[in-house]
Amino acid sequence: MLLEDKKAILEIESEIRKDNLEHTLFSWSKQKGISPKVIDRAKGVYLYTHDGAPILDFSSGLMNVNIGHGDPRVTEAVVRQMEKVSYVTPACATEVRGLLGKKLAEITPGNLNKAFFTVCGATSIENAIKLARLHTGRHKILTRYRSYHGATLGAMSAGGDPRRMKVDAHQAANFVHLEIPYAYRSHGPDWIRESFDHLERLIAYEGPQTIAAILMEGESGTSGCLKLPPGYWKKLREVCDRNGILLISDEVMSGFGRTGNWFGVENHGVVPDMIAMAKGITSGYIPFGALMVSDAIASRFDEEPMMLGLTYSAHPVACAAALEVINIYESDHLIENTRAMGAYMDARMEELKAKHPSIGDFRNTGLLGCLELVKNRDTKHPMAPFNASPSESGVMNQVRARIAELGMYTFSKWSYIFIAPPLCITKSQIDEGLSHLSEALKIADAACEN
Repeated sequence: MLLEDKKAILEIESEIRKDNLEHTLFSWSKQKGISPKVIDRAKGVYLYTHDGAPILDFSSGLMNVNIGHGDPRVTEAVVRQMEKVSYVTPACATEVRGLLGKKLAEITPGNLNKAFFTVCGATSIENAIKLARLHTGRHKILTRYRSYHGATLGAMSAGGDPRRMKVDAHQAANFVHLEIPYAYRSHGPDWIRESFDHLERLIAYEGPQTIAAILMEGESGTSGCLKLPPGYWKKLREVCDRNGILLISDEVMSGFGRTGNWFGVENHGVVPDMIAMAKGITSGYIPFGALMVSDAIASRFDEEPMMLGLTYSAHPVACAAALEVINIYESDHLIENTRAMGAYMDARMEELKAKHPSIGDFRNTGLLGCLELVKNRDTKHPMAPFNASPSESGVMNQVRARIAELGMYTFSKWSYIFIAPPLCITKSQIDEGLSHLSEALKIADAACEN
């Protein structure tokens, strides 16, 4: 590239960045002193800057671009729908709305046969909470510490992510949190039984007659891909059935092939009463979500109004995008590829663990994985603590910066580095990503105490 061309591109990116910083707000970030990467286009598993330099997207954006970037089939489906009708009130029926609802009923487990369409993951969760309370006449929702369910007030109150602490004084009422140890940091031989006992005790303390639902991620995501005790989902189903409590699976991140099944909860052999979904439903191409509900819940409103509604519910263009994306999962065999590439990722990670003492643990289901970095494998002292402050994140910040320098993006927080590439990824592209990661991990290895 000629020097003049490079200078022109840098000027273009500088102007774009300036407009963004002066006139928009960036999520979960201070607004001064940041320098966001300027992206021009994206294709497959790569993002591209204006000079054409590729950036390997090793976490599918925010674990949502499951089919990969820039698939023209989705564009064509959206254009076709916009040429017919872009928007009608949710009180109207459209062909694409019905076809999508029918397809979702086909791929979801059990008798979850009706969809309430939303605009994102948080609104799917909000409406799941409201519907559970409407259906049961109860008010409490049990959820997990170290979970994330969205950033709206109800969804954030439901979650156990420390980002909610900033709004704790204003959080919604009647959410009760469970402490569930995870295998890597469990203590004692009876930790699984103690997890089950804790669930039973908490329900007894709160009063089962007051609990509308238990809300749990199908598979843990941004909390660190934390593994539940074996059999925990089945225990949840049994407890819910015994006490008239609804069971809600949050599949916003773990749904649509991400874990090697259509939905993460299917890895546990359990059928919930509701599934909240978004992200992979359109692969991030258009904001959209859905709440799938059982026949029993849906029939509750046969003769009385269901008091839920959104202006953009069942948006025809978003429905068209979702329907095409689901077709792509099937036609391109992406769920089968996820299983195969997940197994390949697991094998390659074992090689990296042998090479890098900073890798304490790698937890993965399909292509929803997370590295946990430690200073000492024996003590499991984390490279950065839970909810680490900037001053406690020096080594991890250096690792993240090195990953970016090498031409890769992947989501990271605290001592976690997430590995969740698009489901269309190949072995050679996994090798490329792990090569970048291995190089960056040398920084963490140098900080190890053992």
